[in-house]
Amino acid sequence: MSKSVLLIVAGGIAAYKSLELIRRLKTHGIATRAILTKGGAEFVTPLSVSALSGSKVYSDMFSLIDEAEMGHIELSRSADLVVVAPATANLMAKLANGIASDLATTALLATDKPILMAPAMNVRMWLQPATQRNLKTLKADGVTFVGPNDGEMACGEFGPGRMAEPDEILAAIEKMLAGSGPLSGLKALVTAGPTHEPLDPVRFLGNRSSGKQGYAIADALARAGAETTLVSGPVELAVPARAKLLKVQTAREMLAACESVLPVDIAVLTAAVADWRPETSANAKIKKSDGGPPAVKLTANPDILATLAAGSRRPALLIGFAAETDNVVANATDKRKRKGCDWIVANDVSGDVMGGDRNTVHLITGAGIENWPELDKTEVAARLVARIASALEKAP
Repeated sequence: MSKSVLLIVAGGIAAYKSLELIRRLKTHGIATRAILTKGGAEFVTPLSVSALSGSKVYSDMFSLIDEAEMGHIELSRSADLVVVAPATANLMAKLANGIASDLATTALLATDKPILMAPAMNVRMWLQPATQRNLKTLKADGVTFVGPNDGEMACGEFGPGRMAEPDEILAAIEKMLAGSGPLSGLKALVTAGPTHEPLDPVRFLGNRSSGKQGYAIADALARAGAETTLVSGPVELAVPARAKLLKVQTAREMLAACESVLPVDIAVLTAAVADWRPETSANAKIKKSDGGPPAVKLTANPDILATLAAGSRRPALLIGFAAETDNVVANATDKRKRKGCDWIVANDVSGDVMGGDRNTVHLITGAGIENWPELDKTEVAARLVARIASALEKAP
């Protein structure tokens, strides 16, 4: 089930960041309804907030139309989380002292959901004893805060009071929402990207894996509430919010990192691990000579999927990936049996597919084969995590 937030946008120059926050929430599958205070409307328009959120913007406490459509009590409790960004000194003071003078403060007092505040104000206002007393009161009442950060203010002063950036607020939101996710309380391991097997200090054997699918799956697992560790080969991608990242280079390093994370409830091994590595790696760059290219003797790398499947700390649900160029389903079905994993996700990489943003996969389980349509990799991740949650929910 998708999550939702009620976003309260109060007055302040930092209100412009709320528009980017709404956009980020939407891309992460989190629905947004918004309350725009009278002060907030001086900095951003209801039209811009509505266009980005795709929902009506509420502002007037005494609008019969708004009240008939969604009463302020229902509005305050319709979301999974109430977020105030920016949270002004005035709004903090009102909530700390139980004052309900407009729709925003009434909704905050009426809600039975967690509250997250992102303060934004002049440094002197933030450091005022009154504001600090209100902060202490609100924290004691269970309100969570993100920021403020140190930085230059619109007024030219420098210090604490600058609103946290949208990515920081998004991470805090996802952390709070995760407590009620379908995978809350479970541990997950994901591998992603290629491995680089050194030939000498400047050359390596590798492949074209971008890591995008694995990173998307780690993000989806974390957003579903799982405590997620991502073991990644050498790629340059943004780390999913709330996932712990372990970076490795070689297959042997990846296996060691995976074993250090065990035990876990879920393991999704998407990494394109090199099957072989040079038997020896030169300490200095191998020079070109008239004798032709050097002979490179290869040796097998450890099979991470098979090793985890046969180990004493085997994950409860172990999922492998099979990138195939021909006989995709048949080869993947055989791989599932040989490796001893629970599921295999197979995809055809015979064309110019590796590194792209879309994927066509086949989910192979003990119950049969599911042929999924071509999807964006984030959609593949969301669908796979939904299947994982369903399977674990039904498990004895």
